[in-house]
This record gives sequence, C-alpha cells and structure tokens, in this order.
Amino acid sequence: MDKLRRLYLKSAGAAGVLLAAAGAGLLKPGEVFAAAWNKLAFSSNNVNDAMKNANYGGAVESKDIILKVPDIAENGAIVPVEATSNIPGTTSMAFFVEKNQYPLVADFELPSGTEPYISTRIKMSQTSNVRVAVRAGGKTYMQSKEVKVTIGGCGG
Repeated sequence: MDKLRRLYLKSAGAAGVLLAAAGAGLLKPGEVFAAAWNKLAFSSNNVNDAMKNANYGGAVESKDIILKVPDIAENGAIVPVEATSNIPGTTSMAFFVEKNQYPLVADFELPSGTEPYISTRIKMSQTSNVRVAVRAGGKTYMQSKEVKVTIGGCGG
C-alpha cells in the first residue's frame, strides 16, 4: 500500500509541475508537435499558385524522384502515395493533386540525415495528376503521374 501511495504522490507532483509550466507559458505543446502552418499555400485553389506559395515554384521534372501511385484508385478518399528522392541534400517534399479544390495535400520538412522517403495516403476528388515536389540544394524538382479515381473521395 505504501508503494501505491508514493507512486500516486509522484504522479500528482509531476502533473502539477507540468500544469504550472503550461499556465506560465513556459510549455507550449502546440508549437512542440507542429510546425508553422502555411495557410496561404494550403488554401490556394490553383496548383501553380499552391506550388509557388509553398516555395516549390519553378520546379523542373527530375528522374531522380520516384513517385509510386496506383494507376486506378478504387476510392479517392484513401489513395496511397510513396515518394523517394535520390537528389542529394533533399530538405522537403510536398504532394499536390491538380484537380482538388485545394491542391496542396501534404508538405513534409526533412531534418538533415533523414532518408528522403514519404509514404502516406491522400484524398482525391477526381481523376487528376498527382505531383510530388522536392526542395534540394536551394532548387526545386518534381515528378507527376495521373491517377484515375473511380469513387470520389472529396464529396463526389
């Protein structure tokens, strides 16, 4: 019984310290778990504007980016995508769907030493080109492929 009491007191003390730190503004959980949100890029309605606002404007095609997407997506609500960049010094990767209402669907910052590989699922409203854009060495590169959607994922 004495061990349980000690454990409870330790837990309550730790929780109290965390609450006091959060209340004093010393601990900001929102900033710890999320990077700054680029509202302008994510709310752009045109793929070229979205790429420009996300700092991927002027991207050139590169065979050093491998984009794996299905030829036909049975459900546009969950389309698997994978991208690998073989370009040295890759610092970020982003996915765009040209015909979505908001083309920028994901943007990833890659810390130094991280393997430039992303695997995720995206939402597509209709058949469209999927683009992956990469920032490396101060330049931007991209690769794209068309995905045919049989069931709309964005309310279609």
